[in-house]
Amino acid sequence: MSSSARIERDSLGDLEVPADAYYGIHTARALTNFAVTGATIGHYPALTAALAAVKQAAAHANRDLGRLDEVRAGAIITACTEIRDGKFAEQFPVDPIQGGAGTSTNMNANEVIANRALEILGHPRGEYAALDPLAHVNLGQSTNDVYPTAVKLALVTHLRQVIAGLGRLAAAFDRKAIEFADVVKMGRTQLQDAVPMTLGQEFATYAVMLREDCDRLTEAAALLLECNLGGTAIGTGINGHPRYSALACEYLAQISGEAVVPASNLIEATQDCGVFVQVSGVLKRVAVKLSKTCNDLRLISSGPATGLGEINLPPRQAGSSIMPGKVNPVIPELVNQIAFEIIGNDLTVTMAAEAGQLQLNAFEPIIAYSLLRTTTHLRIAADTLATRCVDGITANREFLDQSVRRAPGIVTALSPYIGYAASARLAKQSLLTGESVGDIAVAEGLLTREAVEELLSPRRLAGLAVPGNPDLALPAQV
Repeated sequence: MSSSARIERDSLGDLEVPADAYYGIHTARALTNFAVTGATIGHYPALTAALAAVKQAAAHANRDLGRLDEVRAGAIITACTEIRDGKFAEQFPVDPIQGGAGTSTNMNANEVIANRALEILGHPRGEYAALDPLAHVNLGQSTNDVYPTAVKLALVTHLRQVIAGLGRLAAAFDRKAIEFADVVKMGRTQLQDAVPMTLGQEFATYAVMLREDCDRLTEAAALLLECNLGGTAIGTGINGHPRYSALACEYLAQISGEAVVPASNLIEATQDCGVFVQVSGVLKRVAVKLSKTCNDLRLISSGPATGLGEINLPPRQAGSSIMPGKVNPVIPELVNQIAFEIIGNDLTVTMAAEAGQLQLNAFEPIIAYSLLRTTTHLRIAADTLATRCVDGITANREFLDQSVRRAPGIVTALSPYIGYAASARLAKQSLLTGESVGDIAVAEGLLTREAVEELLSPRRLAGLAVPGNPDLALPAQV
């Protein structure tokens, strides 16, 4: 044996483990068996912190129930606190995608906590006779209740970060809505001119959509706080203590600051991945709507000479290796692609949840990885879109003003006074001649100039008319 290694033993035999590693033999085997993503569970601090929180709650509960002595419990609790504070991230090298329903992740946590606790107690790493990863750190537990509980808790943390990011993006759209409140433009349906609105109204809509999504994510996060901790292998609580589930959940709520509660039926909660499907579906909803918003930004900024050209996105980098001066909408394009990834992740979660069999779903690792990646990238997308795009958008005010004045679609405002058929005729004539529909209506004696100016005022066209406002009253003479 090399001096830089120690020998550990499991039911499969002996294996060398790096002498300075806090992880042990099960983690070492997992490193050989599972090398898929290039990522590790240590790349997700919320997950390692959640695993440590579950183990810490278990130690508290087992100590209170007389199943774990004060000395070992104290060392485990200290080790868990250090992990929750961000230490030892490099000691969680297992790939998030793994066989075994998350057993390698659970054992990685057990081993790191055990070896750090041994160190605290003055023992060398690997001296498991003094404090064992399974007999003490994993006491009264199973991967099948520890892993999903930790994943849920980690996802709650991630969802709160996503909600905060979406809130910042909504605030950015709000600022632009105020800035563009007086900028009238043509609204469009089916990419055809519809009726006028303000650019401020358009941007305010994006903020409203985002805040609706924040509400839905908040609701979804609450569903994750029901856990099967204490159910052990399949939810029956074998090898556990009758009071353990309630007590461990109580401690976990205190440690995490989240309102964790035990599921009403631990057998159902152990096999049911429906909550992950629900959360993934809401995240997909957010991604779809955010991608649609980015489609809008790319469309109304298209040009600069031959597109819609209503707004200008801040230039972030050169857009072409062959076309000098070209600048592309790279930030909205980035967010679009993240949305596509999230939609794909949702399908993965759906298929993995469906593939569960009998009393356990063995595919929770890919569910966890998909959702952790989704929430991480969605939060990055929201912050990037806010700071690298929305904050720097400017409006082409004069161009928009002229576009509205010459748009045949404003004839809709005249339709109640001159009739649908006449309005359609005016719209066609405007397109053919380039004259405004207002000028044509006056020239044909259909409306007075005063009536046209009032009916086609920017505030009325944008739907800003308020009943009872004398400035927006219907014209007395048409």
